[in-house]
Amino acid sequence: MRLSRGRIGVVVLIGAMTLTLTALAFPAMLGLDKADGNQDRVIASTKFGPLTEADRDFVVKVRAAGLWEYPLGEIVMERGTTEAMKTAGEHLVVGHAGLDAMCREISPELGITLPNRASPQQEQFVSTVDAKSGKEFDSSAVNIMRVTHGQIFPAIAKIRATTKNTLVRQLADLANDTVLDHITVLEKTGLVEYDEVTFQQTGPAKLPRERVTPPPPQPGERVLVLKPRPDLDVNTAAPTPTPSPAAP
Repeated sequence: MRLSRGRIGVVVLIGAMTLTLTALAFPAMLGLDKADGNQDRVIASTKFGPLTEADRDFVVKVRAAGLWEYPLGEIVMERGTTEAMKTAGEHLVVGHAGLDAMCREISPELGITLPNRASPQQEQFVSTVDAKSGKEFDSSAVNIMRVTHGQIFPAIAKIRATTKNTLVRQLADLANDTVLDHITVLEKTGLVEYDEVTFQQTGPAKLPRERVTPPPPQPGERVLVLKPRPDLDVNTAAPTPTPSPAAP
């Protein structure tokens, strides 16, 4: 079958868009799939237990996740075209406010410096979604966030299973509940493209370290606080499962 020049142009454009989304969406968090250095190396002895490189990186990455998912959640609350989208935005905001509060609480106890900005890649996630509108906005937001949450979920389990630090263990417990809740509300939008999401979560693409590493704060810079939202009646600790299609 021969394609017209116009059809060829459309095919090329679709292919380019797919490659762009794949490049943006992988990986969400540096170091959680294949970290540099010895992640088991103990870098500090604290009264809460030894702190390893993996423990420290986990705290930093939970903080960095909130620095882009919280503002994106606010955008989704405002511009999502369905109630399910607006609900997902609320869960993102409330969940990351809670995780951020714990990160800020435990970091001084563990001697961990938290970033005040997300990584360049994460900031690009927000810009990519923000540039879209309507149903395209909904789909882009849901699928980018479903990829990133799917990547961090097994990493949380690994930290929870291996850390000897009680504060890091508590953060992993909260992160596990929060991320599962976020995955659940994203799936309830009905917009998750599971085949594409699975490919992006497990694909071999890697980005330069500087693209996926949040920049350190400047000397004397105040710690950014993600504002708690008690005005939102949302529980992110006990997600309600998505009903099975076979359920009555």
